[in-house]
Amino acid sequence: MNTNDIVGKLWSLCHVLRDDGITYQDYVNELSFLLFLKMMQETGQESELPDGYRWSDLESKDGVEQLAFYRAMLVHLGTEGSPRVQSVFADANTSLRQPKNLSKLVQDLDELDWYVAREEGLGDMYEGLLERNASEKKSGAGQYFTPRPLIECMVNCMRPQPGEVIQDPAAGTGGFLIAAHQYICNQTDDLFDLDADEQVFQKQQAYHAVELVPDTHRLLVMNCMLHGVGGHLASGDSMGSIGQNLPNADVILTNPPFGTKRGGGKPTRDDFTFVTGNKQLAFLQHIYRGLKPGGRAAVVLPDNVLFEEGVGTRIRADLMDKCNLHTILRLPTGIFYAQGVKTNVLFFTRGKTDTGNTKQTWVYDLRTNMPAFGKRTPLTHGHFAEFEKCYGKKADGTSKRTEKTGGKKTCPALYEDDTVHEGEESRFRVFSRDFVRERGDNLDISWLQDDSAGGSGSELAEPDEIAAMIRERLGEALAEMDALAELLEPASLASSGSGGLGSEGRE
Repeated sequence: MNTNDIVGKLWSLCHVLRDDGITYQDYVNELSFLLFLKMMQETGQESELPDGYRWSDLESKDGVEQLAFYRAMLVHLGTEGSPRVQSVFADANTSLRQPKNLSKLVQDLDELDWYVAREEGLGDMYEGLLERNASEKKSGAGQYFTPRPLIECMVNCMRPQPGEVIQDPAAGTGGFLIAAHQYICNQTDDLFDLDADEQVFQKQQAYHAVELVPDTHRLLVMNCMLHGVGGHLASGDSMGSIGQNLPNADVILTNPPFGTKRGGGKPTRDDFTFVTGNKQLAFLQHIYRGLKPGGRAAVVLPDNVLFEEGVGTRIRADLMDKCNLHTILRLPTGIFYAQGVKTNVLFFTRGKTDTGNTKQTWVYDLRTNMPAFGKRTPLTHGHFAEFEKCYGKKADGTSKRTEKTGGKKTCPALYEDDTVHEGEESRFRVFSRDFVRERGDNLDISWLQDDSAGGSGSELAEPDEIAAMIRERLGEALAEMDALAELLEPASLASSGSGGLGSEGRE
């Protein structure tokens, strides 16, 4: 038996939960309560739990008494025990209604091969469970789970170092923090190369994260705990006071939520220069404003951030002034839970001054003429190997670079001189700041011919992927309608009170 076998057994318990009417959305959250209690026993950390509210206490009961005790136990652990315990069980409750199903879960968890799980890593086991849940389109959990091969690529490029403050303002289940921690551990012999003070900093102070959704924050805390990642894991909204009070970071790695923020254009952060209801543009401001001078960031953003006009144009210009936006990675479609969503990774470094930091931007196209990723063609880290080679060894993007592949062509429109450059057929090309400025600061730059466009090369998404995409689009549409309604409400009130539309109702 190995980790994959254990994950398979854990996932099979989904059938027990479904028999009690529990949906995919609640499955991992429900199972996590029981897993946490069992793991505390297996790892010898039960001292963090109050006496009388441990795995053995739950296991000793049966039937209706066991279910009643379990419900009381969840409430009690939300206010008692260590801060970590209280974070996991904050506002916890169970959807289990039948005592026989709880008994089945307790018995099956007790019978798992915990020796193998400990040897191979409890964190890997839990991460495997989260990944399995995210891959199920019906669960909708993919929005909180960035593909691990992409995370590994971004961390490899950012090269986090011991002693650096590392932040994720939209942490989901903690994938970026865990990968950064593992990267640092690999460079420092599991932190043994660091002195005592440096080890304390790395274990307790280096990582800062915020997650908005309470149930997802619960998974974040547990996932980080099982991977030995400490730090400040806040539950709340980075677009509010929590985000405003985060310390400036040396490294920010994140994948902000897609869609429109409810409330339209009304500001939630008084430190933002540009007011916007677009979540990604708001997060982008938070990220580049939250970097220390010389700090670096890698952030996943959808295509609309690259070309949206109005406030989007002004935010991109401000980004390129304050930071060196040195690299954009155009990601393939199909790697996220919503089929067809087009995304990119922006890599930038905060300048020591606030003007003129971007001189040129390199773009790597990993989207055009790539396979349709999904269950049949899984994304692997190998798909990013060539990009990482092109990116270079310097985390700030200043490694010497060359355009790769393709015949030599003269492209005077793209450069400040008439030099012959290699790369019109390359996946990796460079564009001057003047070229981007002449495009209205539109960074949605593509040049490769898509051989499958309009042809038979495109694959039809599977039904569950189409359903997930429809659900996401409907959610975005409802959010847009709510935002519009809030914006129109003052105008309606003015109209009913004065017989006309006042200027206060317009922006």
